[in-house]
Amino acid sequence: MDTLIRPTFREMSREECEDLLARHHVGRLAYARGRDLEIEPLHYVYHDGWLYGRTSPGTKLETTGPDWWPVAFEVDEIEAMFRWKSVVLHGGFYPLDREGAAWEQREWSRGVDLLRQLIPGTFTDEDPVPHRTVLFRISVQEVAGRQALPWPEEGGTE
Repeated sequence: MDTLIRPTFREMSREECEDLLARHHVGRLAYARGRDLEIEPLHYVYHDGWLYGRTSPGTKLETTGPDWWPVAFEVDEIEAMFRWKSVVLHGGFYPLDREGAAWEQREWSRGVDLLRQLIPGTFTDEDPVPHRTVLFRISVQEVAGRQALPWPEEGGTE
């Protein structure tokens, strides 16, 4: 007789969540636009409690303003139906101005350096997505992760 495989779920530690964020570079940004919720995929780099990424001018910035706004961000690692990890964070979305205050210029430069590790042409003539002119960072204020594993094969418990 076949063994029944059922999923078992567990909470991930903050360290496990941060490791997953650092391993991956594509996630989904969720934000409110009036009474609507929007979700958009974005490239990012995780560094020292912050996600750095780029976007194009448009809906996100037009509806929320130039300073910051609360967002959620999700990154998944999926191997199979009952073998996955998912991390959701909540924090503030901060557009960075390369002409801003000294701290903002430093963060803008840090973000560009980090993103160039993924895409060396970022903000150069070799940029594959030159229309993404807005650099941002998201503070990782709250983070939670869940993992699913098949049971009994993985030695999990019910």
